[in-house]
Amino acid sequence: MSPISYIFLSILIVSLTSLVGVLFLSFNKKLLKRIMLPLVSFSTGAILGNVFLHFMPEIAHFAEHGDGHSSEAYFLILVGIIVSFAIEKFIHWRHCHDVDCRHNIHPVGTLILIGDAAHNVVDGVLIATAFFVNIDLGIATTIAVLLHEIPQEFSDFAVLIHSGFTKGKALLLNFISALTAFLGAFTVIWLAGSVEGIEAILLPLAAGNFVYIAGADLIPELHKQSKIQNAICQLICMSAGIALMYYLSLNAHIAH
Repeated sequence: MSPISYIFLSILIVSLTSLVGVLFLSFNKKLLKRIMLPLVSFSTGAILGNVFLHFMPEIAHFAEHGDGHSSEAYFLILVGIIVSFAIEKFIHWRHCHDVDCRHNIHPVGTLILIGDAAHNVVDGVLIATAFFVNIDLGIATTIAVLLHEIPQEFSDFAVLIHSGFTKGKALLLNFISALTAFLGAFTVIWLAGSVEGIEAILLPLAAGNFVYIAGADLIPELHKQSKIQNAICQLICMSAGIALMYYLSLNAHIAH
């Protein structure tokens, strides 16, 4: 398949995770809380592993063989972190990864949908950028995004129900919001065809975004759990996420 076919298929799969909220209806709250901790920990490890085992080698490769220097690439990573911070501040895209999140009725539910749509546009940019670099990086990035989305969708669905939406409307609106990832993908596809070497710019920006998600969104959630058994579970699940990305990086090197 072409990179564009991979992009559309991957984004469709990630968008379908918006429907996992239906499982919220069959799980009790205690079970959901037990599931969320390992999921968030695993996705944290996978995202960090993807950045340092997949993105960073590609960024170094572009810096070495392109017209730019490594300092410029690393500066763009910092720009990606700052831009992510700005988006979070002004669009309020940050999500609580807990089924006990408390929000006001309806206005915050609507705000969650708007913020989630903006977040999904960025996800589309991340996935499309990765696939334009190479297929292996695209697959690893899709997995990292997918793992981050699953616990997030549980909490989003809980917030929407708490905000007064019916179950069916919450699922439908959440899915429509997820489809905005295609807008991000279309933007990257257009840029790739119009601006030569755009991957060398988008890749470090995407890496900075992932670093921000892990450091500012996911890890603080993990620190809310202070019991030793929770800490051990977090370390094991984070290590498993990193191990998955390491395994994928080894397979990519063998394939090449």
